[in-house]
Amino acid sequence: MSKVAEVLAANRAENKPSLIGYFPAGYPSLEQSLEACVAMCESGVDVLELGLPYSDPVMDGPVIQAATLESLEHGFKISQIFDLIRSIASRTDTPILVMSYYNPILQYGIERFATELKAAGATGLITPDLIPDEAGEWIAVSDELNLDRVFLATPSSSQERISKAAELSRGFIYAVSTMGITGERKELDSNARSVVSKIREAKQDISACVGIGISTSDQVLAVNAYADAAIVGSTFVKAYAEGGLDSLRATVSALAGN
Repeated sequence: MSKVAEVLAANRAENKPSLIGYFPAGYPSLEQSLEACVAMCESGVDVLELGLPYSDPVMDGPVIQAATLESLEHGFKISQIFDLIRSIASRTDTPILVMSYYNPILQYGIERFATELKAAGATGLITPDLIPDEAGEWIAVSDELNLDRVFLATPSSSQERISKAAELSRGFIYAVSTMGITGERKELDSNARSVVSKIREAKQDISACVGIGISTSDQVLAVNAYADAAIVGSTFVKAYAEGGLDSLRATVSALAGN
């Protein structure tokens, strides 16, 4: 069992809600993103989702888009994410997953990226724009290196496609709560329950974690009532942008129920 899966299973066994938190690498600088990520781990995220900045973040909302583009404008390079992972891992035991669009990984080299990812101390990858049907090389390399691979299940996915994503995911499967881009929403889409139900039908022993639109502690608790974790991104990035580390710590702690 992967480290991510172990953490989620342990929380579930203790009836404790799980929180996965996203932050973009290199935002607003490499050193500042290190401190932000460590602060999130110390404040209550169970799994850290470290975003790899990309010039065309089509699935991200305006808050995350602005942050990742600022990182790139400040000169962030793909290779720097591995040193960042090492630095975070040296200061916390929280498992680290990298969230990345697939094109930068293709350009870097799938096997090269995966090997360096493993060596740095990350547990694997979340690939939001990669479907299992087109992931043959990544599946082979991640099997060889025993890395987590997280595919997405959406409200528009057929049962057949969700079943395949659930079968091939390792660590957890990402259940998208609503169609559209990431960002805060006052009410979570009820479709999230349907997606999780389809995942449960497909595979009982894979964690289903819900993301997109989660921004309050009540929503975190509501999601954990039927899923295995809530995934939060824009709310944390916004908190940091508006109030720095203190605001980020307070927001993570509040959503984690600490």
